[in-house]
Amino acid sequence: MMEMPTVAQAAHLVRTGELSAVDLAELCLGAIDASNTELNAFVHLDAEGAMKMASAVDSVVRAGRVEQLGPLAGVPFGVKDLEDCVGMPTTKGSRWFANGSAKTADSIHVARLRAAGAIPLGKTATPEFGAWAYTASPLLGVTRNPWNTERTPGGSSGGSSAAVSSGMVPFATASDGGGSIRTPAAFTGLVGLRATYGRIPTLGDTHLAQNAVVGSLTTTVADTALLLDVMAGPDPRDRTCLSAPARSYADSLDQIDLSGLRVAWSSDLGFAVVDPQIASICERASMDFLASTGAQLVDRPIRLGDYSLTYAYIEGVDRFVNVEPALYEERLNELDPLSAAGWSHLRTRTLPEAAGTESDRRALVTQIAALFEDIDLLLTPMASVPAFAAQGPMPEQIGSSQVHQGMTVVLGFLASLVNLPAISLPAGLTDDGLPVGLQVVGPRYREDLVLAASARYESARPWPRHSPRHRS
Repeated sequence: MMEMPTVAQAAHLVRTGELSAVDLAELCLGAIDASNTELNAFVHLDAEGAMKMASAVDSVVRAGRVEQLGPLAGVPFGVKDLEDCVGMPTTKGSRWFANGSAKTADSIHVARLRAAGAIPLGKTATPEFGAWAYTASPLLGVTRNPWNTERTPGGSSGGSSAAVSSGMVPFATASDGGGSIRTPAAFTGLVGLRATYGRIPTLGDTHLAQNAVVGSLTTTVADTALLLDVMAGPDPRDRTCLSAPARSYADSLDQIDLSGLRVAWSSDLGFAVVDPQIASICERASMDFLASTGAQLVDRPIRLGDYSLTYAYIEGVDRFVNVEPALYEERLNELDPLSAAGWSHLRTRTLPEAAGTESDRRALVTQIAALFEDIDLLLTPMASVPAFAAQGPMPEQIGSSQVHQGMTVVLGFLASLVNLPAISLPAGLTDDGLPVGLQVVGPRYREDLVLAASARYESARPWPRHSPRHRS
């Protein structure tokens, strides 16, 4: 069996007729059939619908009308089960929505991927409501990491990361409220970009908290840029969306001038507890990042306070939007006990308390704005620990220190709270052979800078695109 091509390779092969869209879809379905029982990455498949779409693409190619095809024509992908896809259910990993009807409209970014010719194969697993940094739920079961099936592929986009890292599909959609694109990327050796809030519009998601964004998980920086080009741009249904980017992100990869780039490195942002091996791997990777980009290391002390509670309360603002009150008033017993506790607690929060949380957030935004007056990019570890047990829970001990569970991914909360673009890139492997992610945080609206610097780093130190156990 051939190795799964990248998004760019797959689109080129289909457009030139070197590989039919049907054959590519069959390659993906074969890979899913071979590994999904073990990994539980896909939780719903529409093979028949995918094959019909692939056949339609091939008909256009055979007719010599390739100019009619979109830039992603024939490229299969997975859709995270927090997002809507026509003809498929959206369960959000919860028994509340287990028996819901198939959706009749796509989420905005899924519709844009479909319009570009990409072919949705099915839905990928998520923890209940996307709440955890691991992917397990009473409804959908436990999703496992292709690098080590005893470990988690991260959350909440763990189904997507397992699918891409194992070579089931060239890419999958993902979403990120506090690291849910970037943590799975870190745990499975992928590229995961959290764009500036509003860069990719959404229909029914976080317009109050303004923390969660949608995006993708891929095996290369170039693929991430290509997909961002397709998904980005305004939509009148999203009052918080941004205007169209000035130029193509794919073109920006080799057009952004990186001379004079100022970079800061922090292993802990002044407060986090980080596994020493993770810190060491990421510090070495940061030195490679500096060397490959020609950047200057800025010795800028960074001493933040633990903003975990601020993030937790901000994240809860949108939880009750478009949810029938009867669900959280009468049916909490159907939820994962961890989820149920969160719903119960957040129902007691008051508007004055919410205002206090917003004040804390604004103070953090001001502090980070001052930091970015001195630097252009900030490098940190993505997660504080390597991938932990697949079934959870999130660790409460790092080294010899007792910590709250959020400490596992607290370094990822920062970009979500202050609305900055951030990407996770492969940094290396632990002694146990588990992938580790380096986080690159950029100035607001500067996905182009983050991607260009990341592409330079990637070219200088290429990494395996798929987990060793699942490479063809």
